[in-house]
Amino acid sequence: MHFEVLLSIGLLIVVAKLLEGVFRRFRLNAIVAYTAAGVVLGPAFGFIEPTNELDIILGIGIFLFFFLIGLDEIDISGFIATIRGRFFVAATLSVIISLLLALTVTSDVLYDFGLGLDFTEALALSGILSLSSLGLVSKVLADEGHLRKPIGIQIFVTVLIAELLALLLIGFTIGEHVPEFNVPSVLILLAKIVGFTLVTWILSRYVVPPLIMILQRTIRVPQLSFGLLIGGLLAVVGISEAVGMHGSLGALLFGAALSGLPYQLRRDIVPGMRSTAEGLFVPLFFASAGLHLSLSFTELPVVTIAALVAIPLLGKFAGSLIGAFVSRLEMPFALATGLMAKGVAEVALLLVMLETGIIGEDIFSLFVLIMFAYILLGPWVINFAIAHAKPKETATLPDSLPTALAQFALDDITVDDILDRTRAYPSAALSVRHFVDQWILPHQQDYVVVNNGVCSGIVSLSMLRYLPKERWSETQLDSVVRRTTPPHAWPDEPVEDVLQRMTENGLTILPVIDRESEQFLGTITSQDVLDLITLEARGEH
Repeated sequence: MHFEVLLSIGLLIVVAKLLEGVFRRFRLNAIVAYTAAGVVLGPAFGFIEPTNELDIILGIGIFLFFFLIGLDEIDISGFIATIRGRFFVAATLSVIISLLLALTVTSDVLYDFGLGLDFTEALALSGILSLSSLGLVSKVLADEGHLRKPIGIQIFVTVLIAELLALLLIGFTIGEHVPEFNVPSVLILLAKIVGFTLVTWILSRYVVPPLIMILQRTIRVPQLSFGLLIGGLLAVVGISEAVGMHGSLGALLFGAALSGLPYQLRRDIVPGMRSTAEGLFVPLFFASAGLHLSLSFTELPVVTIAALVAIPLLGKFAGSLIGAFVSRLEMPFALATGLMAKGVAEVALLLVMLETGIIGEDIFSLFVLIMFAYILLGPWVINFAIAHAKPKETATLPDSLPTALAQFALDDITVDDILDRTRAYPSAALSVRHFVDQWILPHQQDYVVVNNGVCSGIVSLSMLRYLPKERWSETQLDSVVRRTTPPHAWPDEPVEDVLQRMTENGLTILPVIDRESEQFLGTITSQDVLDLITLEARGEH
């Protein structure tokens, strides 16, 4: 038995990676190659049959896969920052409308298409069909240089919000943890999930990173941090399943909470974890999807097949288009096509539903093929829509820049690359009236106050609301400056880390300090970073 399992794993890895090399020549997604390997070795030639032993090993792939999605794609701080913005409205309407229309075919509310799902299961499947893939759309936007254009930023931010909203819904409904859809069971489950989420978030965000750095300095063990994260991931997965969440969503949360790791720590840990995932577990996981593919969906009624293909597709596009129009965003057609990006996470979640017995191989196979169509055609459609969009001279951009955007658009850019050392700053001796009249800039809420070349602190416009206007002329700026030592940035720091620090402290500006002399060098603002990203769109090379 062990020989057969090991042989199956070896064959799947070798064939999956070889097919990945072949498919890349045709610019096809690696996930398609991995699944094709499973089809070739499984249904096509019958070399490998799915077994319980094989499924246990393959199942680890989904946890690493969703951990990396959380680490790379899920930007909680960026999501919170956009809650009151037009992009949040567009994303929310996109998810809600597409979800409701998908429910008309996954449930028997209006018509019974014979899927045999209860309402919770139908809601989970509808959530998958309403999902947008930030990983796929960001790759398309980055490869074509669209992330440095306003339309690319609009699509990125909106998809980021839509993906997180849909994943939260799926995490609540995908498992077997809601035996009856009633108020008491839902409230108990919700309380467990909220408690687990808060504890995991606090530990992963504020305890694990400094603990890893301390252990690295005191215990000199090779790959210590890598082992700690892998062990922590599996522990979180086990606890999440114990409280009622599926393990994949626990892994997603763990990855999202660790997305704020310092750049140096990420560089030490993430490459090894990504190599393990992409070289072993992820190919095996998606190859297992190929092992379960079959032509059994052809036995479904033609009406059912047509409805499952067309209605979720039209619902997703209609919801995205309506959301863009209602929120009055420019280039709604291009934005809607960006929200249509999907395929990779959906295949993983469909396999979870198959393994938990929610859907059968017929529905699974049909939707996996549909997702492959999205993966293959999506990039072409997005690029076509953006190329034919007619941008306005002044495009709408988010007030707060998501940190995740910098990970894709500003790789290897440091603070010193965009630091303006000639910029002037208000003095602590100025009156509040003079400051308001002479120094306030659009889209900037925070200002560094300098006294004799030394940073005195940061003043925020929100603080001025507590000072009566009749006292502005007689009050010095020094009296409204934050008294605590403000967070700062180093000139050799990656911009990604600095944006994360701004978000964590609720600031739009940070003073830049020299590491050795501790001399004040200047400031970096979120608007500086936004200007850098949109540099290409303005033609200021």
